[in-house]
Amino acid sequence: MSNLSSIREHMEVIRADGVHVGTVDHVDGDRIKLTKNDSGEGHHKGHRHFIPGSLVAEIEGNKVRLSANAANVLLEEEEADRRPLN
Repeated sequence: MSNLSSIREHMEVIRADGVHVGTVDHVDGDRIKLTKNDSGEGHHKGHRHFIPGSLVAEIEGNKVRLSANAANVLLEEEEADRRPLN
């Protein structure tokens, strides 16, 4: 895992296969919080998400590359705005 302290706001987060996951809002402890406007598709769209820092493989310029593929990122992603349905 890369040092999360070098991750900055507005960096692009990409999966191991190079596909865009989202944009960094900030680092929150050992997790990366993604911006609400660029964080997920489908029913995940419009919610803030966290990516565990343990998935960070490296930081290249303005990109945070994850060690996970699509399936693994979706399993590890945590929604920050999770509310019960009424």
